[in-house]
Amino acid sequence: MTYLGLFFSAFSSATLLPGTSEVVLSALAINSREALLQLWLVATLGNVLGSCVNYWLGLKMMSYQHKSWFPISPQQVTKAQQLFERYGVWSLFLAWVPIVGDPLTLVAGLCKFRFWLFLLLVSISKGARYAFILFGVMGVERLI
Repeated sequence: MTYLGLFFSAFSSATLLPGTSEVVLSALAINSREALLQLWLVATLGNVLGSCVNYWLGLKMMSYQHKSWFPISPQQVTKAQQLFERYGVWSLFLAWVPIVGDPLTLVAGLCKFRFWLFLLLVSISKGARYAFILFGVMGVERLI
């Protein structure tokens, strides 16, 4: 149950929904020092899969652009595409950043960015973030 809760926390944290995966991961790491690799893998997998949902939503969302309820203007879509085309590959290394990273993964889908490269860059980004969190927690844990 511990891993499942972490997975869903990390998954929802990567979508446009709010999440607290850093807090969940930190608490579990403090209580399960022998399982750090497993915790890192589960958190990273959940977070990357959540980003894949954003990518998929970005791919599919343009089929609804002519609906009256569509929340993004054509000008905003064009601007997002231009920015992503300019900084796309490198911006995906920021997929881990709260608030900024989730829309980036959505725009990657919108721009039909190569999925295999998206998956690689986002996995590196999210995996590094969770590793940094675990190293930080374990460093603080030693000080206490």
